[in-house]
Amino acid sequence: MFYSKFVLAFFLIVAGIFHFVKPEFFMKIMPDYIPLHLQMVYISGVVEILCGILLFPETQKLGAYLCIALFIAVFPANIEMAKKFYLMHHKYFWLTVVRLPLQIVLIWWAYQFRNKG
Repeated sequence: MFYSKFVLAFFLIVAGIFHFVKPEFFMKIMPDYIPLHLQMVYISGVVEILCGILLFPETQKLGAYLCIALFIAVFPANIEMAKKFYLMHHKYFWLTVVRLPLQIVLIWWAYQFRNKG
C-alpha cells in the first residue's frame, strides 16, 4: 500500500503538468456550462499537482480528501469527453466509457490514504 500512494502521487503530478503543456486537450472536454475554460484547466492542473504533493506522510489525510474532491469535480469533464467522442463516432469512444467507472476506483484508491501511514 505504501508504494501505491507514490504511484497515485506520480500520476497526479504528471497529469497536472500536462494541464500546462497541453491545455487545449483539456479545454476540449470542458463542459460548456463551466466558465473560463483555460483558467479552469490551469486551476485543475495546480490542484492535481497539489494533490500529488500532499499525499506525503505529513499531509496525506488532507491530500487524500483533496484527491477525492478532485476526482468528483472532474467527473463532468469525463462525461463530456464521452459525449463528444460518441457524437464524433470516435474509435476510442469505448475508452471514455470505461473511464467513467474508473473514477470510483480512483476515489477508493485515494480514500485508502486518509489515515497517516
